[in-house]
Amino acid sequence: MPGVSSETQVIAFDLAGIAVSAGAACSSGKVEPSRVLRAMGVDDGTANSAIRVSLGWTSGAQDIDRFIEAWGGLYAARSRAASAPAA
Repeated sequence: MPGVSSETQVIAFDLAGIAVSAGAACSSGKVEPSRVLRAMGVDDGTANSAIRVSLGWTSGAQDIDRFIEAWGGLYAARSRAASAPAA
């Protein structure tokens, strides 16, 4: 989600009951941009807003729908906040 830090996204999804990560499984606990994304040529701004979404053996369509709904809600909230006049 461009312009929204991965940490903000992780917190928002956690509050929605959805577990995502801000980095690769092999970089747990690190705060710098993913070396994998850097190797792919992704700029730091994009890398800092990237999240990792994984599915498990028991994940179903309803889980994907919940994620999409939560992502859309976060995106809409951030878009409204970004376009709101400064107070």
